[in-house]
Amino acid sequence: MLNYFIRRVLASIPTLLIVITIAFFMMRIAPGGPWDKERSLPPEIEANIMKAYDMDKPLVEQYAIYLGKILVGDFGPSYKFRDFSVTDLLMSGFPASLQIGGMAIILAVIFGTLFGAMAALRKNSATDYSVMTMAMTGIAIPNFVMAPVLTLIFGVYLSWLPVAGWGDGSLQYKILPVLALALPQIAYIARLTRGSMIEVLHSNYIRTARAKGLRERLVLLRHALKGAMLPVVSYLGPATAAVITGSVVIETIFDIPGIGRYFIQGALNRDYPLVMGTVIFYGVLIIVLNLIVDMLYGLLDPKVRLHD
Repeated sequence: MLNYFIRRVLASIPTLLIVITIAFFMMRIAPGGPWDKERSLPPEIEANIMKAYDMDKPLVEQYAIYLGKILVGDFGPSYKFRDFSVTDLLMSGFPASLQIGGMAIILAVIFGTLFGAMAALRKNSATDYSVMTMAMTGIAIPNFVMAPVLTLIFGVYLSWLPVAGWGDGSLQYKILPVLALALPQIAYIARLTRGSMIEVLHSNYIRTARAKGLRERLVLLRHALKGAMLPVVSYLGPATAAVITGSVVIETIFDIPGIGRYFIQGALNRDYPLVMGTVIFYGVLIIVLNLIVDMLYGLLDPKVRLHD
């Protein structure tokens, strides 16, 4: 298992390097610059600013300098949020993003698994058709459409929940953004669980467990559900990544003080260090989440370790 873990970690390093390289050069070759919106500066002052941020050097040399800095954990200062480093901004926004994303993925796993199992156990019944219809609807509607719809219904017409803001971080401000992130994922996980559960219920080891006289509840919970969860666990890495990256849009719509807000503002202002810091942060988070999922998958299915 240790060798399996080490191979996965080593394989993730080139992936992260590719992400950093593409993001760095895309930001630098995009039209516009960090100080284009500022009033015109004397050439001497502009040259000094460019020198202070190493932007007077060739692009490849800038890239090498930036790689050297991030290797020691230095993401540099923000160009626009003066007096703050990129690390300070990321750490200030991460708690809100983590709360929203974490609550959304927990909801998705609980209700997606529950609805999928209900549909599988009542295959071709009204329950099955109802769950699958709701799942298809949830998949078809992206979260940036779901968010305004939820806001109109529960915030504007019913006035049950605040339409935006973070308030004091109380639960009522988190419900709508969490639902907007979770509903599409609940739909995906319900479909996956249903298909996997139906296949597992017809497998030989389930028939053997029933032939031994085990109670149906034990057969379902101890044997069928474990087998049915393998595709769901495999999907959780991309699903969590989708929830986190999707929170960039959701945080903007609901005015949540998370990392997504800094990413949008950094991109609009050509704040290179802030955008790069956000991209690297998301990249590392996604790689770590996929690594955790790979490890869980290896624990649930030993064949994965043997054939990897």
